[in-house]
Amino acid sequence: MAQGQIDGRRLRGDESRRGILAHAVDTASVDGLDGITIGRLADASGHSKSGVATLFGSKEQLQLAVVAAAREVFVDSVVTPARASSERGLSRVCALLSQWLAYSETRVFRGGCFFAATSVEYDSKPGAVRDAVVAASSDWEDYLTVSIEYAMKAGELPLLDDARQLTFEMVSFLEAANTRSLLYASAEPYARAATALRARLTSLGGDPELIATVMPPASA
Repeated sequence: MAQGQIDGRRLRGDESRRGILAHAVDTASVDGLDGITIGRLADASGHSKSGVATLFGSKEQLQLAVVAAAREVFVDSVVTPARASSERGLSRVCALLSQWLAYSETRVFRGGCFFAATSVEYDSKPGAVRDAVVAASSDWEDYLTVSIEYAMKAGELPLLDDARQLTFEMVSFLEAANTRSLLYASAEPYARAATALRARLTSLGGDPELIATVMPPASA
């Protein structure tokens, strides 16, 4: 087979894989990773089961690919714009919080935060999929912690002595807003979470002007 034909088939395969993954990630945010099957994706995407199976292999491999794709979307939606729009330190922390609120409230994933949903689904199910969800969630929390530590070193949060504790509190506020917004079909939880986040940063001696930027899109 000519090289051009091989490259063309590979390109079409990559495009099919991306399209199927986009649908799978959005579906998993609502129905969970266990609700994703090769047969269901084949029906939804117009591909044959054998074609989808060729692209992903087993159901577990498909689930791992979905987690990896969701991770990329999360980074593109939250981390990358925060890094582009802010300097290290408290400014970066505030940008990350605002971007996360926007990521959840604007339903980048139809079911809200993909990782908030799958963390609950897989918190007691050992295996490769759980490990992938844990790794993605840990990367986000580690990055937020490092950003808080930069703010501490710069003297921007003078009353804080435990960055990891603050990360735990912030993630708790964010995920509670995500869950309650979905449950009550309301944007109000995001405004309340932003109020709680601003109050916590203010109590730690942060700059009120920077902290005032922490807000969801609906309140901006």
